[in-house]
Amino acid sequence: MRLELLNAVIVAAGEVLTQEVGVKIERGQLELHRDAYITEDVTVLISLVGDIWGVVIISIDFETAKAFISRILGQEVSDFNELALSGIGELGNVVTGQACTKLAELGYKTDISIPTLIVGKGSRISTLDIDRLVVPLETELGVLRLNLALRENPGKAGASRRIAGLQLSTPPT
Repeated sequence: MRLELLNAVIVAAGEVLTQEVGVKIERGQLELHRDAYITEDVTVLISLVGDIWGVVIISIDFETAKAFISRILGQEVSDFNELALSGIGELGNVVTGQACTKLAELGYKTDISIPTLIVGKGSRISTLDIDRLVVPLETELGVLRLNLALRENPGKAGASRRIAGLQLSTPPT
């Protein structure tokens, strides 16, 4: 995993949570996982395709999700209902969309899928042969975990990237 790919998502998440939820963030201890991801209360999956392949998995517990949505809406959300579910899905969408904008600034052309939400603990999600970097983002409302399983697309014909200000191109295969 390239640090610049991961950092784009981490920075985007921090910016979105600060702007949209109004929380201060501290990054917790990073972990590298090779095994399957086990879902938490709420899990948002968003796939990336193009110059970057992989998945961004955002996980959050019910109480933190309700607190985030309450802050965003400016009103108390006491149940994790369809509104809360939609809000957390959209929050994941905005984070990943912002990350793709940051990746584009680095020369990576990447598209994202619509968010897939899994509600409930205990489902296993495999990222196959892509290791996951787990990044806890700690806030006063609770913890949101980013699980990042990303890599460059090695077979992308004409894929280009910007490294240290130089334009590098991969010849078509």
